[in-house]
Amino acid sequence: MGAKGRRSSVLLSLPVLNPERLKAAKALAERAVKQGKVFSIQGPYPVVRADLRARGWVERRLTPPFQKAPSERGDEEGEGDEDGEEDRAEGPEGRLGAEEADREEEVDGMYNLMSRLVRNETASLLWTMRRDTIDCKSLRKDQMTNHYANSGTFTTKVGLCVNLQNLLWFDTADPDSFFPRCYRLGAQDEKQAFIEDFRRTACSSLLQYVVESSCLDAGDRQEHTGDTETLKGGKRQCRRQARRFVDAGMIDSALHVCQEFLNSLEHGDIDVTVETFTSLTGEQWTEFLRDYYLVVHGGARIQGAVEFVERCRRMLSRLHEVCPQLDTDGLHNVWIVKPGAMSRGRGIMCMNRLEDILTLVHSDSTLIKDSKWVVQKYLERPLLVYGTKFDIRQWFLVTDWNPLTIWFYNECYLRFSTQPYSISSLDSSVHLCNNSIQKHFAPSRARHPGLPDDNMWSCSQFRAYLQDQGLGGSQWGALAVPGMQQAVVRAMRTAQDLVEPRRASFELYGADFMLGRDLRPWLLEINASPTMACSAVATARLCPAVQLDTLRVVLDWRGEPAADTGGFYLLYKQAAVDVPHYVGTNLLVEGAPLRPAPSRPAPRKPPSCPNPLPPRASVEPSPPGVHKTPPTAVKTPASGLLRPPPQSRPPASGLLRPPPPISPPASGLLRPPPPISPPASGLAPPPGSGPRVPSVPPPATSGRRCRRCPSRAGSTGEL
Repeated sequence: MGAKGRRSSVLLSLPVLNPERLKAAKALAERAVKQGKVFSIQGPYPVVRADLRARGWVERRLTPPFQKAPSERGDEEGEGDEDGEEDRAEGPEGRLGAEEADREEEVDGMYNLMSRLVRNETASLLWTMRRDTIDCKSLRKDQMTNHYANSGTFTTKVGLCVNLQNLLWFDTADPDSFFPRCYRLGAQDEKQAFIEDFRRTACSSLLQYVVESSCLDAGDRQEHTGDTETLKGGKRQCRRQARRFVDAGMIDSALHVCQEFLNSLEHGDIDVTVETFTSLTGEQWTEFLRDYYLVVHGGARIQGAVEFVERCRRMLSRLHEVCPQLDTDGLHNVWIVKPGAMSRGRGIMCMNRLEDILTLVHSDSTLIKDSKWVVQKYLERPLLVYGTKFDIRQWFLVTDWNPLTIWFYNECYLRFSTQPYSISSLDSSVHLCNNSIQKHFAPSRARHPGLPDDNMWSCSQFRAYLQDQGLGGSQWGALAVPGMQQAVVRAMRTAQDLVEPRRASFELYGADFMLGRDLRPWLLEINASPTMACSAVATARLCPAVQLDTLRVVLDWRGEPAADTGGFYLLYKQAAVDVPHYVGTNLLVEGAPLRPAPSRPAPRKPPSCPNPLPPRASVEPSPPGVHKTPPTAVKTPASGLLRPPPQSRPPASGLLRPPPPISPPASGLLRPPPPISPPASGLAPPPGSGPRVPSVPPPATSGRRCRRCPSRAGSTGEL
């Protein structure tokens, strides 16, 4: 039989089942099921798996999930530091992967056997690397999972930017005091606000340049403007090029723009973020930015700048009171552009020209349409360690959203860049400290020997450095740590109403911070599923510890509040709102539409009276049987004219007195008054002179009294 026709026999080696081992595995599995200690893990978490097994938990292995392509993932899934691939590639546990590491540990197949025994049971704890691996809505209420639904509202660059803009509804703090200015370039209003911010920052940076340049000597000024180059021997020489000069009018324009900005802040009802300043036209702004680039980036000089130094210094002093980021803005107006659908530093670029930023953003119409491009002001003047930039990874744990409950870890670690810091270079190896980026670069030869080879420090090493540099190690606990805590709490409060709360869930987050020269922390971003790769000496100790302490909080503390929580301590817990007791009555809200109030008639204007009466005096009531006759105009038979009533007050008896005597003639002798004819005049005769005349009824036109005109007297007959 030829070689081609031979059939290779395949021998299947079946595991030999030891009855004693099978009996022990069955007993452990049954006990775990009764106690609700069945768990499932997806991802490289060997520390969590080992600790749960030591606690008596049994793993129910999950089927490898379908991994979505990066282009299919939404902003929530693709954002944050969910670097499972990095975890699998880094560290001794991650090189083999979770399954291979289990195979190395499980020499007798005991764990695999128990997993098969509980394959039909429901896991009480689900620990996954990505939140989209499981459907939270399909879980039972008592099932625990390490993710919250919709937490991408603050673990994405876009979500954090939008939420912190609404901080004023939750806190009195200004988000610009701990979060660098950030804009979504896909939103038209925020894009316009960014353009105005870039221009305004160029003006304030120019003022700082004028003030700082006046304090430098000629050699320092050359180094300051980047007009020197470094040779191999370490010496610097001036570039052989002709210097350019720009007119000092640009300083005057910058002062005018800053003054208008200060004026706008004095009016609380003006939205300064979308206001278009009318101080400069579009062409004037283009010319101003061109000269600004020549001065700050190209080393050109401003003619007559010395005359503006004091004015610039006074203006900067006023800007310091309203702009908390003025110290970190620097001179070069550098902004960091982030695509919102990528993580681990991918696609992030540092840029310092407005037209370049807008061109880059408009090159990808998909990200613009979804508003996923984010531009954030770069901190040009951070705190450096031996001339090298670093950032801080700080862990915190959320165990409940209603009431909001936050746990803060008492340790963190620093991540260093491989290159010395320089604002003149915009390369990612200088400005991005992510380990996923820095691991591709070799450390610079000019790097200080005091920096670690693995580019990471623990916070205790950093405190020792601060003490050695005379910066005060106590400032770390008095200023930096409280600032990070406040930033975390404020960010969580703005997202509280957007995350779906679930009692049995929890989630560990990693917040990235930078420190200013005054040790004040600045929040950069918040990451879901932070990396647990043991890629350095510091992380080899801290990453396993934070995973074990997370289990202490979510398993031990929930059952026993006095349990040890390791490095986690309760940072913030809202006051619980008591549920009102049900009293059996239905809540009913009734309402009625608003109706317009009945219109009131306008008051009638009294007619003009040629002879107004004097102020009316009080009149005593008439005795019974006596009628008061209201004074009326008398029409004399001779002339036919109306005669005004006599200007006299009736006596106390209520009877009208006779008219006043007629003025005497020229002779000075008094004549007796002519007899009065009662029927013709309508006036009552004096007492005892004739029959009583009945009172005249009041006019029928109105019941109101007129104090000025007798013809409109009221029904009471009073004057």
